[in-house]
Amino acid sequence: MDIFADFENRVARAIDKLEWKAADGSALDLSRVVVEPPRDAANGDLAVNAAMVLAKQTGKPPRALAIELMGVLAADPDVAETEVAGPGFLNLRLAPAYRAAFLARVVTAGEDYGRGIVTRGEVNVEYVSANPTGPMHVGHCRGAVVGDALANLLGFAGHEVTKEYYINDAGAQVDVLARSAHLRYLEALGEDIGAIPEGLYPGDYLKPVGEALAKEYGTALKGRPESEWLATVRRTAIDMMMAMIREDLAALNVVHDVFFSERSLQDGSAGDRVRHAIDTLTTEGLMYQGRLEPPKGQLPEDWEDREQTLFRSTAFGDDVDRPLMKSDGSYTYFASDIAYHLDKFERGFANQIDIWGADHGGYVKRMQAAVRAISGGRASLDVKLCQLVKLFRAGEPVKMSKRSGSFVTLRDVVEEVGVDAVRFMMLFRKSDAPLDFDFQKVTEQSKDNPVFYVQYAHARTASVFGQARDQLPSLDLTREGLAKAELERLADEGEIGLLRRIAQWPRVVEAAADSHEPHRIAFYLHDLASDLHAHWNRGKDLPQLRFVNVDDPLSSHARLAMVRAVASVLASGLAILGVKAPDEMR
Repeated sequence: MDIFADFENRVARAIDKLEWKAADGSALDLSRVVVEPPRDAANGDLAVNAAMVLAKQTGKPPRALAIELMGVLAADPDVAETEVAGPGFLNLRLAPAYRAAFLARVVTAGEDYGRGIVTRGEVNVEYVSANPTGPMHVGHCRGAVVGDALANLLGFAGHEVTKEYYINDAGAQVDVLARSAHLRYLEALGEDIGAIPEGLYPGDYLKPVGEALAKEYGTALKGRPESEWLATVRRTAIDMMMAMIREDLAALNVVHDVFFSERSLQDGSAGDRVRHAIDTLTTEGLMYQGRLEPPKGQLPEDWEDREQTLFRSTAFGDDVDRPLMKSDGSYTYFASDIAYHLDKFERGFANQIDIWGADHGGYVKRMQAAVRAISGGRASLDVKLCQLVKLFRAGEPVKMSKRSGSFVTLRDVVEEVGVDAVRFMMLFRKSDAPLDFDFQKVTEQSKDNPVFYVQYAHARTASVFGQARDQLPSLDLTREGLAKAELERLADEGEIGLLRRIAQWPRVVEAAADSHEPHRIAFYLHDLASDLHAHWNRGKDLPQLRFVNVDDPLSSHARLAMVRAVASVLASGLAILGVKAPDEMR
């Protein structure tokens, strides 16, 4: 049950009853009319902006409209009080019976409260997609968590979601991987390889690859020209790197539905998909032969002042048109990326979301232009950028990992602080804002540690029910029994505050899903946990407000229904984030 959506419908019916019309006699546009929580809780439960946004259409003063609307809504039996505030906002207080009925429905729904019940369409979320050249590092970790939580959120909101990983197994970087692995192969055969040359991958993680190659091929790859062993070594190295990456992601509880190979775009069973993408754009009149103006500032090394095959990306919002083929006839990276997103579209994904590192920010506009072009405007691409993560321990920067050779691995972080701390803290800030991650702070059992604070709130609800079973064994603590409690007894300001927060959950889910921002869930859970802890603390000084009061079983029963609702929302929200909702803290 979404209280805000319910009252938006009631407001629309009230406006219809008032027979308001636009100044020219036409029907009003109600698309901007919203019902939302007041900025100040002292003003009531709901704030209605109808008079403010309709004043221009009707040609009437907003306060006069608000007074008219108040007259209709005041007659609603579910509205206890109405008040016109400021220039024309209308504030409403809900009747206790309505609030009680709402809570009963929440308790009955359990963890399905706030879940989308109508299929909202298919969506493809592509995330992580790191080069298969080594173990996942902490930067990949943030993208993995953001993408996975976003996919969970969209699924909860009613979408059919496919989680996808794009394997960058074509291009120069995997050839460098192969050369690095070949060096480790020689090492496995007993050669002294000395220091790893500049430009190759130095991490110890390639030693098992070298050993596997030595075991399978013996000395057959030794002393041969690179052209004879490169493809073989590259294939083995990529396979072993992807196995490692899957294990790293599994340690973070991240599992993808699809792993898509970039190399398959040209070498797969479907033929040359990059050529297909270029042909598609050509058919639409979006390719031409031309010259580009040199970029401002220092020219890149690969700049070529020549006539070349260009995509009219400026027709779709890009800054400049883009080359799709190099002078040697090979495709640009952008051409492969276009082909990949066309493949997604042809698989049925008109709604595409990519999670990228912040260093790819300059690539967003051109990729969005390409998706619009290849789909004839029928597909959309939203790109979420993840900023850098800086690691600290008690305020001091963390040194690099010996295993990786140049960075701290995802596995290092998860093994030290646990999955829950990593996932929650990666989401407790907007993805496009830098994140400082302190190993010591995220493991503290204190209110200053957000993940502990929220998980402790859920554990506290379990403790309350344990106490209730011991002290008030006659109470029916099933969901059905709690829904039948005398819920109108919940009248204290702290209790009403908790109910107001619970009422916001469907609205938060919808807004977070529509904006593709899973951090909103983490923020909301922290606020809900804060409300619960604050009301618990009030009970220390005011025994009559305690959740379990043996002298007042009827009020206790009602409060336990409220606590059950809090527990359900906490559990649902933590599940979206991929974090456990514990019944006790150790």
